[in-house]
Order: sequence, then C-alpha cells, then structure tokens
Amino acid sequence: MKQNLAFLAGPRLCAFALLLGSVGASFTASAREHGDGSVAITGELSQWHAVTLDLDGPYAKEGDASPRTFRDYSFFVTFTHESGVPSYTVPGYFAADGDAANTSAEAGSTWRAHLSPSKTGKWYYRTHFAAGEDVAVAPSNGSPLAPYNGLTGSFLVGGSDKSAPDFRAQGRLEYVGQRYLRFAGDQSYFFKAGPDAPETMLAYTDFDNTLTMLPEKGPLKDWAPHLGDWNKGDPTWGQGRGKALIGAMNYLHEAGANSVSFLTYNAGGDGDNVWPFVERDDKFVYDCSKLDQWNVVFSHAQSLGLFLHFKTQENESDDNRRGAKRADSEIPESMDGGLLGPERKLYYREIIARFGHHLALNWNLGEENTQSYEEQRDMAHYVEQMDVYDNPIVIHTFPQQQDGVYNGLLGSQSAIVGASLQNEWDHVHRRTLQWVEASQLAGKPWVCPNDEQGPAGMGVPPDPGYKGFDGFATDRHDGKYDLHDIRKLTLWGNLMAGGAGVEYYFGYKLLENDLVAQDYRSRHQSWKYGRVAIDFFQESGLPFERMHNADALVGNPERKNGNFCLAETENAYLVYLPEGGEVTLDLSDATGKFKVEWFNPREGGKMLKGSVKKVSGGGKVSLGKAPADASEDWAILVTR
Repeated sequence: MKQNLAFLAGPRLCAFALLLGSVGASFTASAREHGDGSVAITGELSQWHAVTLDLDGPYAKEGDASPRTFRDYSFFVTFTHESGVPSYTVPGYFAADGDAANTSAEAGSTWRAHLSPSKTGKWYYRTHFAAGEDVAVAPSNGSPLAPYNGLTGSFLVGGSDKSAPDFRAQGRLEYVGQRYLRFAGDQSYFFKAGPDAPETMLAYTDFDNTLTMLPEKGPLKDWAPHLGDWNKGDPTWGQGRGKALIGAMNYLHEAGANSVSFLTYNAGGDGDNVWPFVERDDKFVYDCSKLDQWNVVFSHAQSLGLFLHFKTQENESDDNRRGAKRADSEIPESMDGGLLGPERKLYYREIIARFGHHLALNWNLGEENTQSYEEQRDMAHYVEQMDVYDNPIVIHTFPQQQDGVYNGLLGSQSAIVGASLQNEWDHVHRRTLQWVEASQLAGKPWVCPNDEQGPAGMGVPPDPGYKGFDGFATDRHDGKYDLHDIRKLTLWGNLMAGGAGVEYYFGYKLLENDLVAQDYRSRHQSWKYGRVAIDFFQESGLPFERMHNADALVGNPERKNGNFCLAETENAYLVYLPEGGEVTLDLSDATGKFKVEWFNPREGGKMLKGSVKKVSGGGKVSLGKAPADASEDWAILVTR
C-alpha cells in the first residue's frame, strides 16, 4: 500500500522563491533533481487513440510545500493539426515518475498531457509551463519557466484499426444540439443502459491509499465476484493488482451494458471512501498513483464501449447550505464552501487533465446537487473552459427540486447540456418528457437519461432467484414491482419520451445495494433488456432523432403510463404497449400506405408480423394483434 508522506514535505533545496518572479528563469539544481526538458510522445499514434506527451520537467513530490507541486506549477500543451484545425490547448498534470500506477511513486520529474486526435496526419505541439504562487488556478500569477516552456515538435497520426464497440472506432461522443449524443467519427447516436450503482465503485482495495471513514456503512470493495471475469492479456497494475474490477468491466460489456457510473469525491457522504487526494481533507495534494490506477480502469472500460459517468461530488459535501444542522455551520468536506474557489478549480483541472481525453463521458456536477444557481453556473462555465474537448456537462438533483434547479439552467447561455434525472420508477415517462420539451422550448435541447430510480430504498431490484430473492421491490404505496415493470415504465418509458437511456440505481435496502454492491450479475436480466432496447433503436432504421412524443395518437393525450408513441408524421411511428393488447393509431394527418411490424422487447431479434400487415393514412387504424403473447409488452414499428 502506498505510504502517505504528505506530512514530511519540507523546504526545497533549489531557490524556487527566486524563480517565481523571473520571466524565463531556469533551474540551476542538479540534473538528478530536475528534468532536462526532453519530450517523449507515446501511445498508439492513431486517430481517436490516446496520445501521451511526457515532459521531463521539474522534479517534485506530491506533498512538497515550497513550491507546492499542484498549485505553484501550471502545465498546458497546445496540439495543432497540420491543417490548423483543430487546435487543442489541454491541461497537463504532474505524473511523478511516469509509471506511478505500477510503482506507487510519489515523486519524479514527469509532467504529462493527453491528446485524442480527431484527424490523421501531422500534429504539432507546443508546451506552456509556468511557475508562481497558485498559478494552477490563477494563471496571471505565473511566469514562464525555462527550459520547459515553449518546447515544440511534431508527430504523425494514422488511422485507427479498432472496431465497435471500442469507442476508438467511433470517435468522440459529442453534444450536437440534439437530445441524443452523437459520435464524431461514424456519426452514430448513443443510448445508454448500465449501472448507477454502486456509487462507490472506486472504493477498491487494489487502488493505492484507499480507505473508508465508515467501514460498516461504506466498506471497501474487493470486487471478488468478478475476479473470474478477468481475461489473460487484460490490464493490471502493480504486479497483478486490479483484476477483479477489470473483470467487472468485462462482465458489464458481455452482459450488454454500455455505461458505468461512479463518484470521484464523496468525503462526508454516504460512503466516505473515495477521493483523489493523498489525504482526505487536503484538497490541494493529489495522489498520482491512485489516479493513474483509476485511469487503467477507465481506459479499459472505453475499449469495451462503456461510457464513463463522472459524478464529481456527493450531495452531502457540495456546499455549506446544509450547515444549519451543524454546530459550526460549516461543512469542511465541501470545496470552498460550494463556491468556485481554488480547491474546486484545482479539482476540476486535475480531473479534466487526467481523464478528459477519453472519448465517451460526461461531467456530472453533483449527485443530488443542492448548490445555488450561481455556484452551479460558475462551476459549469469553469469546466466548459478547462475541457477543450467539450465533453457534456450535466447535473443531477432531487426529484422535488428539479423545477427549481433545472429551469434556471435551461437555454443557450448555460454550459449545461443535459439532466441526470432521478425519479420514481413509474414517473419516468412524464418527467423525461417535461425536460425534453422544456429544453427544446428554451432553445437548447437537453440529453435526458433517467439515471436514478425511486423509491430510494428499493431502486431497481435484483433478478428473481438471485441469492433466493423473490424479485419484488415495494413502492411508496406498499405496492410491488419487479424488473419487468422497470423494463416497461423506466427503460421504455424514458426512450418513448425522447430520453437517452437509463442507469439503474440499486437502492439501499435490497441485496447488492448502492453502497456495498460488488456483483453486477445481481441485475443480469436488466442489462439484457437494456441491450435489446438499444439494439432496436440503433438497428431498426428508426429516424428517432427526428421523432417527437405523440402519445395522443394512441389514445393517451395526458401522456400517463399506458400506451406510448413516438412519431415523425408522414414517415414513421413507434408504438409501445407496456401491457400488450391491441391499439388504434391515429393516422389522420398522414397519407399513403404503411407497413406494420412488431418487436419483442423481452427477447429482441427480428421484426415480426402481426395480424395486420399494412395500414393506410387518413384516419384511425387498428394495428391488429401481436404475433404471440398478446398480454406481454410489445413495440410496433409503423413505417412508410
């Protein structure tokens, strides 16, 4: 286990104080201590792959006090394609000895930056290295530091040899002004289905310097149920560590999931066992080896086609407004008390520098976020400015606070591009519709997945038979529901409202719950249902990006739970019947003939024929009877 040496930090031998005010100053310390300014380009030099630039820069230790490693140095690299477009100025970071994931190093002279090149051809780089008090978060305080500033060079990038679901075959996932994210490479759209739990995924015993403040409530994980899912040739770190969590990523991919969710900071929260720092309460000293080990997992997940949902802070520590319950009216775990101050700026800078190059992710500004509008706005704009890759920025809040939080963040003036929705499992359709339509009216359509399901104690239940579980959870009215109800009203309820998919929350009362879960197999059947739905939307030829909710066309004008409809008038209609039966589709505004095909959302497979093969526009038409199992849920595709 990595030792915590932050308390040993002492004065530096070099006269750093003399350097801070000297533009272009250079180090005079021995070559043993400080790097010579050489640059190495590593990685697979291919389009969309991670290209890494390592600068042999000033020697430092994580806990150095003078200069302070993470505050008093600033490292950026500008990468520019030979055509001049694009050009990215990405933040870099201190990487200790350059192999900290394996060595657990705390010191070294490697400073690192990542590029995921969007084009083939020649790329040029230029380094920007400055020193000064708090220059990492206050750039005007710094002065260029020779010989590390202004270094230039070039490298060639070829084509990718990867294939889907590896995101390197598809390109960066981008917000494109629509309610679905789209890959920049193959131009395909993305729907997600994966776990929202455990939120403490990164509280893993194989990560350096990882401990829990709440061993009973938030124990560390060994991910042992997935050790057997690790495959020969998969990554590890530090002499074979990490196999079980890597195996968990493999399982999710094989089971059909395409996303994974996790907190990167939960000090003071339910688990109190995840933070990127060497010390829980010192938010200015980052743990290089732990973060490099996190990145091994993230990189592997991306190669498997797993979207990374970064939940960047926990509700309990997002600001001081809950402080009225505390004697001192302070929450020391909150960064800058909730404001955009040096702690919060450095946190997002470090997270973005180390992980922002990954191709499919979003930055969630906080789970059940309770910060003020001004705090949310400032934080979002800072993330937007720091992340030159424009990864989507979203926010999550309590169901009862959505109207107050989301309405103020709608519109083109906001950096927010989506809502991470939390709702009761059977309120998903209505609440997704609310924010899809409100954001459209505000002029900036939001991406609206349903990422957490109530009631809080239950969430999405395990599969029937898992460790003897009967399959049923209890809702707020003491009624029972199961994974089939989740499929119908959560998964398809979101998709049929124009939502972008789901992440499933595991509650806190059932087996493998949100804080202690280590076995993703507990919801194996739900991952299958998610994959069936995603494959249908992506492979059926449905023009979903041009369709709008039209529940009224199937006799549901109030858009309650019942029969749902998406429509592109005159072209395509998708009808979903949660409880099966027969339905009438209003084609009064359409002309011509349409074919009718049925899809099984439980098993997937090919489109099937029901009792009615064709219908004509001009009035209300019956879509006939299902091919089989008429009492089960079905989707019906009606196309010209």
